Amino acid sequence: MIIVPIKEGENIERALKKFKRKFEKTGAVREMRARKTFVKKSVKRRDERKRAIYRQEMQRMEESL
Repeated sequence: MIIVPIKEGENIERALKKFKRKFEKTGAVREMRARKTFVKKSVKRRDERKRAIYRQEMQRMEESL
């Protein structure tokens, strides 16, 4: 459960923005979308490898500059 403390006189839009930010950090929406469809383990591993390779290449490019 997400609790957003509101100070006296604080704008409701600001409190809503805090709530949205906290909710996004929990990753609930991302997890829900991931659970919608089944992804085989081999496909997950392949995607993880692609991401890792991409990150390494980006780090190499940063270091070379």
